[in-house]
Amino acid sequence: MKIRWRLRMAAAQREVWTGTELRRLLAEKAGLELSSASVSALFTKEPSQVKMTTLAALCTALECTPNDLIEIDTTPVERPVAPPRPVADLPKAAGSARGRSMPPL
Repeated sequence: MKIRWRLRMAAAQREVWTGTELRRLLAEKAGLELSSASVSALFTKEPSQVKMTTLAALCTALECTPNDLIEIDTTPVERPVAPPRPVADLPKAAGSARGRSMPPL
């Protein structure tokens, strides 16, 4: 599975070219005040996590959907088939005449 952060492309398609422009749109249209550093990080790096409120604000500000911002490839990863592992014999409990594993209550 691969995830691509497409904020920069989605913004460019809406003629938002800088973090400053995006920051202004977030404040005006979505009421979200983010620091310049936070907006810059969203614009230039792929985040490891995004708050739902931030995602909703980005969608509101850019008039887009989450699908415009996040591209997810859900193609299953093929793994080589491993041979089954043999199950080890479990040691028998000493003094267990009736085969109980725990004492009676």
